[in-house]
Amino acid sequence: MIKKLWIFSLVLVCLFTLSLAVGAINIKVGMVTDIGGLGDQSFNDAAYRGLVMLQDKYGVEITVVESALMTDYVDNLSSLAEQGFDMVWAVGFLMQDALAEVAELYPETKFGLIDAVVDAPNVKSVTFEEQQGSFLVGLFAAQKTKVDKIGFIGGMDFPLIHKFEAGFRAGVKAVNPDAEIIIGYTGVFDDVLKGKELALTQFSQGADVIYHASGACGIGVIKAAQEKGPDYFAIGVDSPQAHLAPDSVLTSMLKRVDLAVYDGSKTLLREQWTPGHVVLGLAQNGVGYSDQALKMFDQETIELVDGYSLLIQAGDVKVPASREEFSQMYGE
Repeated sequence: MIKKLWIFSLVLVCLFTLSLAVGAINIKVGMVTDIGGLGDQSFNDAAYRGLVMLQDKYGVEITVVESALMTDYVDNLSSLAEQGFDMVWAVGFLMQDALAEVAELYPETKFGLIDAVVDAPNVKSVTFEEQQGSFLVGLFAAQKTKVDKIGFIGGMDFPLIHKFEAGFRAGVKAVNPDAEIIIGYTGVFDDVLKGKELALTQFSQGADVIYHASGACGIGVIKAAQEKGPDYFAIGVDSPQAHLAPDSVLTSMLKRVDLAVYDGSKTLLREQWTPGHVVLGLAQNGVGYSDQALKMFDQETIELVDGYSLLIQAGDVKVPASREEFSQMYGE
């Protein structure tokens, strides 16, 4: 009898899964990239992986529209809504105003926004505790440097990127308070050459480890570390980036934009989609570090970093999320 019930339950689960897959054929999910576009090996590519996961598992129809200019945002978002996409993702904080405008124009379309918040009945906003993940890779950088000089390279000089900067600086200071941190910004997210040039400048100023939060510019940062040789390193961001230079990338600060897009869209299949604001940090596996660290660091260092992760999640270690908070906490 128990065996029959178990088999019956298994059949029900299989039928439910099949019904989701079949029903998903009629679900269409699209995304609009920010100006970094696909191929940045970082932020936009992470969001696209979330779409591909939906397609592979449920047969969802997906599409991507790349933005060449910020002035493209409204038209690109509107285009997908006009085409009848059930959900449209705006990938990047620069699209906040554009999405607010388009969401009002297309109240029947569901929208998702990454890295900013729009309070509307048809918008799901997802933001991250980037400072928490950046704190962890700051610990790694502080443990790796041989000269107590470490670099940070951001893209656009905005509060969102300051979260990466502040968290990283705090992580470095937590275990190496005497380390000097050189700060620089490219001013863009889509210029590999600018990233490389700024990284080479910071290396010439004495840094031997650089963490970037600069989109496609980070490809240049990693290339600079690779060209400088075996004593220079980069730390990637958003997506695992060690494949770009396996011996030169210590780890990457993971920002699970892929899961945000995947989970935020999957609820459509069960008719459980809701608007609102979701915040993803260490406790939600929204940020972290890539497995490359397991190759580049000893077990003692891994345990140190994982220990701090638990302390942050427990609220015993506060991580600054802005330059102002960092200055208040560290007097710098």
